[in-house]
Amino acid sequence: MKTLVVCSGGLDSVTLAYKVAEESEVDSLMSFNYGQRHTTELDYARRCAEKLSVPHDIVDIRSIGQLLSGSALTDNIEVPDGHYEEESMRVTVVPNRNAIMLSIVFGAAAARACDAVAIAVHGGDHFIYPDCRPDFIDSFQKMQDHALNGVHSVKLLAPFVNIDKAEVVRQGAALGVPFIDTWSCYQGSGHHCGRCGTCVERREAFALAGVDDPTHYHDEDFWKQAIAQYDHKRP
Repeated sequence: MKTLVVCSGGLDSVTLAYKVAEESEVDSLMSFNYGQRHTTELDYARRCAEKLSVPHDIVDIRSIGQLLSGSALTDNIEVPDGHYEEESMRVTVVPNRNAIMLSIVFGAAAARACDAVAIAVHGGDHFIYPDCRPDFIDSFQKMQDHALNGVHSVKLLAPFVNIDKAEVVRQGAALGVPFIDTWSCYQGSGHHCGRCGTCVERREAFALAGVDDPTHYHDEDFWKQAIAQYDHKRP
């Protein structure tokens, strides 16, 4: 199966790329510049493509990103610290982002006669992001079946959609994913901040998976405090 992999350069999507390469054939990786706070992760997507010896496309949709206002990832809004599943993290939602990107990817996949598109949404995304949930994946597949009817059949693969990030880390470790060559932080500085939602989630996932985390964080211990505070708020 020839698959076009959506790869941001983050831990999940790089692990997905290695998984697809192990199980079938990677046609190419596709990343997006939508005017996000930084493009550090795109460098890591490029590294992934180089290591897997596959083509890498970066699609510039910054003009579209300008229309998706109100998110801390696209506007001058402070990124909150804390656990990823805190209500405060909803400010990181970019409206319809996955639907927009996947529409482009499916068009490219059909043009290249790929059999599938793979995306790395996982179970931990469900709380905040509606376009990372199983019903979205199922609905998008049905929509594309209509959109490409008589043109080309492309399957949407989301192998992590019902597992948490810790399991993604376990699978990545088994595949030999170079986690040091992935970027999760919402900040784009030289090292992961250790305080934003994605840093806390990343650190927690490695701990739960029992896998050594090679990431250097500016704040090494904040994640424990964030998790404790979140657990205290749970009903």
